[in-house]
Amino acid sequence: MNILIIFVSYLLGSFPTGFLTGKYLKNLDLRTIGSGSTGATNVLRNVGKWPALFVFIIDVGKGVIAVKIAQHYTDQGLIEVIAGISAITGHIWPIWLGGKGGKAVATGLGMFLALSWKVGLASLGIFLIVLAKTKFVSLSSISAAILLPLFMFFYLGNIINSYFFISLIVAFLVIWKHRTNITRLIKGEESKINQN
Repeated sequence: MNILIIFVSYLLGSFPTGFLTGKYLKNLDLRTIGSGSTGATNVLRNVGKWPALFVFIIDVGKGVIAVKIAQHYTDQGLIEVIAGISAITGHIWPIWLGGKGGKAVATGLGMFLALSWKVGLASLGIFLIVLAKTKFVSLSSISAAILLPLFMFFYLGNIINSYFFISLIVAFLVIWKHRTNITRLIKGEESKINQN
């Protein structure tokens, strides 16, 4: 059963919400334009505000549902976090799109909302605060990722826990997926949310 949960979580995460939205609404392959990501930010820049919101909500839902499936069928915290990371892995490297997907921010948020809604909301709060101040989605995502393990530590009270360990992995994945954005931020070439 655990193997099936992990496999289903990966397939759920790999559902190409942004790609299908771009194709259906504007016949665009998001992998070939903008940032090349199939996530909500690239949808926002190339398809529109409401489609981006739709993609964001669905991508968050993928992380939530993966963890909730694991919680329903097992009481093992390790399986819950593996299911969540499987959904994130599917989102970043979807089997349907040749392994070229999104940057895991929304799906990661969904995962942590399901594991600990307090940690999930704290991370979302940091994202929104930084976004409001700077207008950089990438910097907002990176900031939330950096603080995620800290929020999890305060929630748990220790680091000897699978939830804390997975927060480190997700933080690393999000930052790694934003490495080109980090380079552009340093060079002053990163676009703000209200720029093309």
